[in-house]
Amino acid sequence: RSRRSPAPQPPEDAHAQRVIANVRERQRTQSLNDAFAELRKIIPTLPSDKLSKIQTLKLAARYIDFLCQVLQSDELDHKVATSCNFLAHERLSYAFSVWRMEGAWSMSASH
Repeated sequence: RSRRSPAPQPPEDAHAQRVIANVRERQRTQSLNDAFAELRKIIPTLPSDKLSKIQTLKLAARYIDFLCQVLQSDELDHKVATSCNFLAHERLSYAFSVWRMEGAWSMSASH
């Protein structure tokens, strides 16, 4: 069996398809950037943080680990659990910043 290659497209059709593909790619990229912006809003950051996409993903993973540790160790007292979400978020942000700094110190001390 021989496979026939598709008939060549007129240049106008190829150009139109390329334009459509470019629009789709820009929309996909914008959607991805919007998702990263939302993730950056959720993750507590230090004032010095200017996170790339990979750094954002790595920090999000560390934040998830941190939150799991907080839940497992039951460090948050009952007052925090019943206080308003903003206060709990502020305390978690502070605790995460401290945890990050301790981790950065211990990582640099071990090298």
